[in-house]
Amino acid sequence: VFLGLSTAGCQIVASPLAGVIYNETKYGDVATDEAVANKEGKACGTSILGWVATGDASIQAAKTAGGIAKVASVDHSAKNLLGIFGEWCTIVKGN
Repeated sequence: VFLGLSTAGCQIVASPLAGVIYNETKYGDVATDEAVANKEGKACGTSILGWVATGDASIQAAKTAGGIAKVASVDHSAKNLLGIFGEWCTIVKGN
C-alpha cells in the first residue's frame, strides 16, 4: 500500500509544467506598480513522499526574509524529484 500510494503518479508540488521524473520551474504570479526592486526574499516549504509537508512559503515569510516593506513582484518556484522530494517557494522582490 505504501509503495502504491507513494508512486501513484500524483504531482506532489503544484507547477504549471509537469515532469514525471524531475521538475524544476520558476514562474511569475503577481506584479505591482513598484518600479524598482532592490531586495529579494525567499520562503519555502518541502514535501516528502507527499505524506509529510513542512515550512512556511507565505508572502509574509518571504518579505521578512528579504527585509521588504513594499512588494514589486511575487514569483514562485517548484521542484519535484520522482514524487519523493518536493519544494515550493515564494520569491518576493521589492524594497
